[in-house]
Amino acid sequence: MKSSAVFLAALARAALVLGDSEIPEPGADGRYTISAPGIKAQFIPYGASLTNLFVSDKNGNDIDVVLGYDDAAYYPKDPGHPVYNSIPGRYVNRIGHAQYTLDGKTYKTEDNDGGNTLHSGTNNWSFRFWNVTALAADSITFAISDASNSSLNMLGRVDASVTYSLTNSTWNIKMTATAPDNRTPLMLTQHTYFNLDAYKNPATPLIWDHTLSLPYSKRYLEADQGALPTGKILTAAPGSLNDFASASNLKFGHARNLTGFAGNCGADGACEGYNGYWLVEDAPKDAAVVTLASDFSGVKAQLRTTQPGVVLYSCSWMDGSAPIKSDQGLSAAQKVVKSSCVAIEAQDYPDGINHPEWNRTSYQITGPGQTYNWESSWTFGLV
Repeated sequence: MKSSAVFLAALARAALVLGDSEIPEPGADGRYTISAPGIKAQFIPYGASLTNLFVSDKNGNDIDVVLGYDDAAYYPKDPGHPVYNSIPGRYVNRIGHAQYTLDGKTYKTEDNDGGNTLHSGTNNWSFRFWNVTALAADSITFAISDASNSSLNMLGRVDASVTYSLTNSTWNIKMTATAPDNRTPLMLTQHTYFNLDAYKNPATPLIWDHTLSLPYSKRYLEADQGALPTGKILTAAPGSLNDFASASNLKFGHARNLTGFAGNCGADGACEGYNGYWLVEDAPKDAAVVTLASDFSGVKAQLRTTQPGVVLYSCSWMDGSAPIKSDQGLSAAQKVVKSSCVAIEAQDYPDGINHPEWNRTSYQITGPGQTYNWESSWTFGLV
């Protein structure tokens, strides 16, 4: 993208006619805004991305708890492309060694992540302008038609949509997709980055003082130095590096002083913290499977999902070059620094198409006559 004019032209193309004549238009800032009691959210068609999410803190102030940019036109320009609150696809996370086998044939995919494929490559859905197909005061729907081979060897057309809706202090996300022509890898997520302090805590911009509870996630996938699952499923002992199940009030950074915290997410020791997958097992229906909370802001966020696990990424690769939004932080000079946010992504097992021993293949390959469904919600309250 060369300019804001190019971005606005693409935005205009992304707006579809609703009914016979109504054309949804974003605000002057390029965003679509929806709201409900206790919550307000803003979106752009690029990546079907959430740009702002306002909830109330313990002082009754509305704070923006997700990462992003003030300038909506910067999202497609950003060379780092952190997938801020977007929908990547058609197959999220990593494909090991940039290849998969389907119906006896091996396909090579784009190597864009140290020998692996990440989010299907550099033309994945988080790089695309989606169409707006429905808009109301409390909901918005985006749709995309992904042509065969638009990401290397992701064959067959896929038609997908995501509906974001708001109810009392809750952000609901519902995705559906079909592959009408071919069997194809299909696994989606909402790639949401949080800092529940909105970078306003004068003591620290870091995420480690948040608490994190995954009560149904004692097990996690072992990963190699490139964050690719090895195939082994491990159990986190209470108090260990990857334990978030043994107590409801564990600090996200409870293991910072343990040997192995630096390098726990790979890169030969350079990645501190987390960039892995936790299984959700034996959770009661509609149970909160993740609770992220901050004593400073008083905000608590609870995830409910149909997915069998979550990815946690503690923003180890944020290098301090990206600004925070002007509605966040304590000064205009603040940046997104290392370990100052957490991405929480509900999804199926990463690289499951290459691990038949996990029995996830039927959930990650979709073909004619099938509909892929994905649902999650985040409910916000006070600690």
